[in-house]
Amino acid sequence: MKVLLLGPYPPPHGGVETNLVAIRRFLLKSGIPCAVINITRHRKQETNDIFYPRNALELTGLLFRLRYDVLHLHVGGMLSRRVLHLGLACNLAPGKKTVFTFHSGGYPSLPEAKALTPRSLAGLALRRFNRVIGVNQEIVDFFLQVGVSPSRTRLIAPHAFLADEDPTGELPEPLRSFFTNHRPVLISAGQLEPEYDLPRQINVVGQVREKFPDAGLLLLGHGTLEGSLRQMIKETPFAPHILLCGDVAHAVTLRAIARADLMLRTTLYDGDAISVREALYLGTPVVATDNGMRPAGVQLITDSSVDALSAAVERTLRSSGTKSLEKMPLPDESNLEAVLRIYEELLH
Repeated sequence: MKVLLLGPYPPPHGGVETNLVAIRRFLLKSGIPCAVINITRHRKQETNDIFYPRNALELTGLLFRLRYDVLHLHVGGMLSRRVLHLGLACNLAPGKKTVFTFHSGGYPSLPEAKALTPRSLAGLALRRFNRVIGVNQEIVDFFLQVGVSPSRTRLIAPHAFLADEDPTGELPEPLRSFFTNHRPVLISAGQLEPEYDLPRQINVVGQVREKFPDAGLLLLGHGTLEGSLRQMIKETPFAPHILLCGDVAHAVTLRAIARADLMLRTTLYDGDAISVREALYLGTPVVATDNGMRPAGVQLITDSSVDALSAAVERTLRSSGTKSLEKMPLPDESNLEAVLRIYEELLH
């Protein structure tokens, strides 16, 4: 068996990237050759069967030139016409089995998604795959809505943690000093975009510090709001206690989450966030906006006010016990094994 994965390959790191890397490493560990075609604008030098096509023509050429038995396309975000056309192209190569995983947990709730029917381009493209995988039940229901056969659909949660990324390692500066000088530390790890309601996280710091005078907020990630958020932080009286340090390596993000006392995931729109699952795995409590698909153990908030967030943060901090990084459980690979079983099922 030879497998070809298509999707976003790090850097930068995100939920889809983590899942794709985990599948590739699991396959290689199992003695199964696996190549990757990156389908984002982020490119590096091609090495070790990782390909970075510059345009659609180069990508199509790779699809037909590379030798593989199973093609597995990973997509997050929206089901744009570009993505759907790519899905159709993936199924043009004869004699290959095709699998599609959709990682965008919040997409099925959008009005444009609810309006799609089996006669839509989405229905046409998705029905051509031999198997389609949803990371939650809402996505599986969406597949059925657009006409995918139940026998072709699978529900497999995303892999949230890479076994070789040690969360107990040292932090680089300025993170190390920030953790030394602040306790508790609140952390937010994601894109600096409007849908993540980051101004509310910044504004809550003042209220939190009234109850916890040494508290600080660490913001990880990059995005279009970086400049305006830096200016907003600068104008607050508690600016020294907020660190916006941009994008960092995924291993560093895990180390920071592991050391933090609480993760914030306030959102206007969100799916099944990998960072939330990573925090829970690492033993870090999470306060998150209720989007109807949070995993068990998350402290949910429905009120969008700063006061509601402050109350949830205080309640969670006071009820959380002391955690230790010395006895970390091994990452569960059952979801990776489920993906491999799909490949074997298609070929046998």
